[in-house]
Amino acid sequence: MSNSDLFGDFREISAKEWKQKIQVDLKGEDYNEQLIWESPEGIKIKPFYHSEDMATLNLPNYQTNNSWGIGQAIYAGNTAIANKNAVDAINRGAESIHFTVPSIDIAPKELLKNIDLKTTTIYFNLQFLSDTYCRSILELTGKNPRNIFLNIDIIGNLARSGNWFSNLNQDHKQMDMILGLNHKATLSIDLGLYENAGANRVQQLAYALAHTNEYLNHLERTNKAFLKKALITFKVAIGGNYFFEIAKLRALRMLFSTLAKEYGALPYCHIIAVPTKRNKTLYDYNNNMLRTTTECMSAILGGADTVCNLPYDAIYKKENEFGTRMARNQLLLLKEEAYLNKVGNAPDGSYYIETLTQQLASKALELFKQIEVGGGFLVQLKDHLIQKKIKESSQKEQERFNKKETILVGANKYFTTEDKMKNNLELYPFVKTNARKTLIIPIIEKRLSEEGEQKRLEQE
Repeated sequence: MSNSDLFGDFREISAKEWKQKIQVDLKGEDYNEQLIWESPEGIKIKPFYHSEDMATLNLPNYQTNNSWGIGQAIYAGNTAIANKNAVDAINRGAESIHFTVPSIDIAPKELLKNIDLKTTTIYFNLQFLSDTYCRSILELTGKNPRNIFLNIDIIGNLARSGNWFSNLNQDHKQMDMILGLNHKATLSIDLGLYENAGANRVQQLAYALAHTNEYLNHLERTNKAFLKKALITFKVAIGGNYFFEIAKLRALRMLFSTLAKEYGALPYCHIIAVPTKRNKTLYDYNNNMLRTTTECMSAILGGADTVCNLPYDAIYKKENEFGTRMARNQLLLLKEEAYLNKVGNAPDGSYYIETLTQQLASKALELFKQIEVGGGFLVQLKDHLIQKKIKESSQKEQERFNKKETILVGANKYFTTEDKMKNNLELYPFVKTNARKTLIIPIIEKRLSEEGEQKRLEQE
């Protein structure tokens, strides 16, 4: 039987007819009040979507395959231990290693020992700024350093810490010297900071775009040759709203492509996705594994190039073999048993996701333009306007959590008071309040459940 025979007895039904049928079933209840809800970004979500919703959308081409990589994050405080953990992770299925390097004393040669740089991608998160150190990394890769990502983000460091690494002039000078090494995968933008601090998705996208624009504008003035070859990396934190997060990544690619074309830069970017910390909980922590699973799925379906999972116990426990193995195995299951690497662009043509993508991109572009009219990202960061807007969004989300309009199982609903955590804390899981002098007010990451958890710890 052909498809035409199979569906020949069913006529096409318009969106108007569907809505009329729903209104009849509501028996007098108001359609808009009962079935349409509004997201924190001001996007009205309908109860159904139709092919007619696609008629006015300008659908771009996203990635052409789904060859996402499994990442493993490793803190390189001790060179030998970090290298041993990296080699072990690769042998157990990791396809990329994400080293956080705290100081210049960590020798790259020892860190990369016994790692095949032809088959394993290495991402660096340097907690300092040094062209000499970056040069030593690249010298180890030979003539083809395509699997090395330096991830230099001086503006991200300013936003997170409140200070430059040294000062504005010295940081830009160091960055230009690093760019002078002519390694295409050098610059990155950390918009995970905005998610973890409580920014809504439109803000995350707009701030990422404005953040990127600062670098592209700088390159246009100082290094046009590098501008045309630079591969920009985005570090994205993935929240718990499954479909919105898929749309967020797709909107990011769309927005970046639009901005890059204005500068004559590469119209595609590289995305590293990590589950958010915002909704992770100290008590009933096994729920964190469920949360990270759906968040990793959103990242994969949204088109991330690399997914680096967050261990379920990461907020209160130091790196440990069990937690990191479970996090890695979640991704291995999604790739090897759920076959999420077999189908590319799975969300293509989804009326709901495509509509969400366009709405997020449109609202983010509008906000980006307002930021540029206001002097640009750096100006608004120094004037504390960005911090103010994120704080307002964060407080609104916190209020919804406190009122149980936003539910976190095990934190503000369906929890047991018998759980004890005081003796299990290896890391301080709350916002640190140590006073220090900063150039600007830093953007502070904070989890939704922190206040309630602190009260519970005091009562143990």
